[in-house]
Amino acid sequence: MAETSDAGRPADAILLENLQIPASLGVTAGERELRRPVRIDLVIARSLSAAGRSDRVEETVDYGAIYRVVEAVAGQGEHHLVEALGERVAAALLSEFEMDWVEVTVRKAKPLAGALDSAGIRLTRYRDT
Repeated sequence: MAETSDAGRPADAILLENLQIPASLGVTAGERELRRPVRIDLVIARSLSAAGRSDRVEETVDYGAIYRVVEAVAGQGEHHLVEALGERVAAALLSEFEMDWVEVTVRKAKPLAGALDSAGIRLTRYRDT
């Protein structure tokens, strides 16, 4: 059973920040053809106490495996909206790995040339129990 904070949510989390993955992302076909990198941050909530005590990777989530799932979701197919890409990443991670919830941040660099550094979304999705 996952350890929880005062709010009743898991107190432990794995942070994976600034994954950069080329993606076919954009409202227009021209944007999607560019396959520019998107930046993805993840917060994965699960108890880390067993891994902390044992010092064994089998007791936690393999970061490489997470990256491969995110890369497959983001890198394959076309995504019109960052919102849709975030939903797809969250759903894939929740179905593939043992976690209580995941927070996904997706940033698209330079969506408006010269006017905006990045635009993005942050969403949190929970495992259905």
